[in-house]
Amino acid sequence: MLRWLVLALALLGGARPACAAFINGHSYVPMTDWAEANGLKLLWDQRSGQVRVSNASLRLGFQVNSPVVTVNGVAVRLCYPTANDRGIPLISQLDADKTVRPFLYPPRDRSGRRLTTICLDPGHGGKDTGNRVGSYNEKTYTLALAQELRGQLKSAGFNVFLTRTQDTYVDLPSRPALANRRGADLFVSLHFNATETGRDEVCGPETYCITPVGAASSNAQGEGSNYGRTIANHAELKSLFLAYEAQKSLVRTLGTPDRSVRRARFAVLRDAAMPAILIEGGYMTHPREGPRIFDAGYRRLMARAIVQAILAYQSIIQPTIATVTAPRVIHSHATHALHSNNH
Repeated sequence: MLRWLVLALALLGGARPACAAFINGHSYVPMTDWAEANGLKLLWDQRSGQVRVSNASLRLGFQVNSPVVTVNGVAVRLCYPTANDRGIPLISQLDADKTVRPFLYPPRDRSGRRLTTICLDPGHGGKDTGNRVGSYNEKTYTLALAQELRGQLKSAGFNVFLTRTQDTYVDLPSRPALANRRGADLFVSLHFNATETGRDEVCGPETYCITPVGAASSNAQGEGSNYGRTIANHAELKSLFLAYEAQKSLVRTLGTPDRSVRRARFAVLRDAAMPAILIEGGYMTHPREGPRIFDAGYRRLMARAIVQAILAYQSIIQPTIATVTAPRVIHSHATHALHSNNH
């Protein structure tokens, strides 16, 4: 018998259908209902816990009890791990609405205003060195990357300004405030990562966007799910889509491990009124990736990847793209409690 089964067939064979459920206080819905409502094919391997969901252009890969979904091969952090109820995989309602929806129905900009102006935010500066590896300071290389990226974006036809152009200190609230004041269409904050001593095997980019209301941030110092709405939540779906395009382009262009799209309420993200992302371009502490970060040629390649991501984002978001039908939201009338060990 084939390991991968179309779950609808399993249900016809006698498995009891799952209802909407609450796990640790969070609403979940059966992936079967959600997939059917959105015209998706669902394959479920109960032995491995893998769930594959797809249509003609989108491939989603879930793992039961995992907080990660792959979107056409790119890792994206979920707000809450998937779950399993009596052999039926579940997805949190928040993730169905806020994590997966933008990929099924990309957000459109119907204002008629073209995306023209981009604010680049070189992380740290002045007294704030950022991460330090030997004589290398993060602030030096975020500024160098921003300057390279500015040149490439201008060549692509964008207006670009930086939150700092020299080795000066700019406090965190002033960075998105400048973008807001000057009417930027996108805000891109640039950083580089580092690990603790003895953990220098970690490498690869991470891209952050604002955390949805009702979810905890996925960064190490993340706030809980009771954190309120921020200015940035107004554009959260576009920010997620931009973060995905950036992460996809960086991983594929640089040939690095995929450290995933993640959620955070960093000060530079939560106060931005436009789609905003924060890119951690790699790990300065890695024995191979670190020297590449310090190399101008590698940063040029990284900048090219970010430009390609912004152009891909623009081609989807702009209002010249045909309108799509919004998805039906799935809620079951019958609910029951599940124990936390299903999480």
